Amino acid sequence: MIQKKKSPVRKVAKKSVVNNNDSEIIRDNIVEGMQEKKAKEIVCIDLRNIKNSVADFFIVCHADSKTHIEAIAKSIEEYVFKTQGESPLHIEGKTNSEWILIDYFNVVAHIFKQEQRQYYGIERLWADAEIQRIASNY
Repeated sequence: MIQKKKSPVRKVAKKSVVNNNDSEIIRDNIVEGMQEKKAKEIVCIDLRNIKNSVADFFIVCHADSKTHIEAIAKSIEEYVFKTQGESPLHIEGKTNSEWILIDYFNVVAHIFKQEQRQYYGIERLWADAEIQRIASNY
């Protein structure tokens, strides 16, 4: 008798953000974390009305140096954890710090080096979404 091997069970991360209000709060905390470290040209892309979007919001900014990018990323993590008790689902790009992505499931923060931001053009890719430019506090 041949036994079939069982497929490995895929563990799916629990969805931690459950409604638009939570997404909006995390969005606001990400913006505050960016502003605290003087992120440049902060933009909030509202994807809630885009069919098959991957998140509710993308928040995008840039910085001039890798050190500045890392400081912004750390500030975002601290702000969201302090106010929401949420840790990121995933963080990408910390090894080279040219573009750090911080994923909170329904809200994703993108911190770019200026050249990478221009090259990838996330705002252009999601041009049908509502895009809000955030005024700097400094």
